[in-house]
Amino acid sequence: MSTQSIRVLLDRLIDYAGLFPPAALSMQDAVRNYARYRDGEFVWALGKFVVPAARAKEVPAEFPLSILGIDEVKADEIDRAAPDAFVEGVDVDEIKRRGLRAKIRTGGVTIDAFPSVNDVAAFLRKCKAAGVAFKATAGLHHPLRCVKALTYEPNAPIGTMHGFVNVFLAAAMLDHADAILAESDPRAFAFDDDGASWRDQRVSVDDLVRLRTEFAISFGSCSFEEPIGDLKELGWLSSS
Repeated sequence: MSTQSIRVLLDRLIDYAGLFPPAALSMQDAVRNYARYRDGEFVWALGKFVVPAARAKEVPAEFPLSILGIDEVKADEIDRAAPDAFVEGVDVDEIKRRGLRAKIRTGGVTIDAFPSVNDVAAFLRKCKAAGVAFKATAGLHHPLRCVKALTYEPNAPIGTMHGFVNVFLAAAMLDHADAILAESDPRAFAFDDDGASWRDQRVSVDDLVRLRTEFAISFGSCSFEEPIGDLKELGWLSSS
């Protein structure tokens, strides 16, 4: 059985973005996948179904509005943003002033789409200092920093990808954020029922609960099965 700390860290963490690249599925296929994940064993790790606002009407009527992630906007849409929307490309202080939340793009389908470790760490620290919650999007298909193909195409470019465990534990231990984000050794991380650790640094389960509810909200991934499969291979996630 999975430990309490990994359950808390992963609770509704993975917003399913199957409509977006590199998966770029049809609405029918993405909806079908999400419905299957909702009936699956690891539904507790499944977040919202991410849909562009312009395509929200394509979602079947039987989908509850509460599971739709249509609260992400770009800088030029900020004046029309709903309360608590996630905004990318806008200074964190301005996001704070408007009562919104921040979004960081952590990758993409090209190597130059991935921000540096220092840039991600700086973003996390600025959000924390401003009291602004955030989510991440793009490129976080794997738990740990790794070198992988950036898309599912046969001749896809290879690049270094950020890990979602790195990002969210870095948010929990900001004094060590740069080093945690750069970590690729799974043996440096440990999870038990009382907390999670990276090397000699530790965060309690109670602090992880506060992290996830107040600060580090979720990340979007065009795959749900890939991150879950990787976590199981690492031995951090197991069947009930």
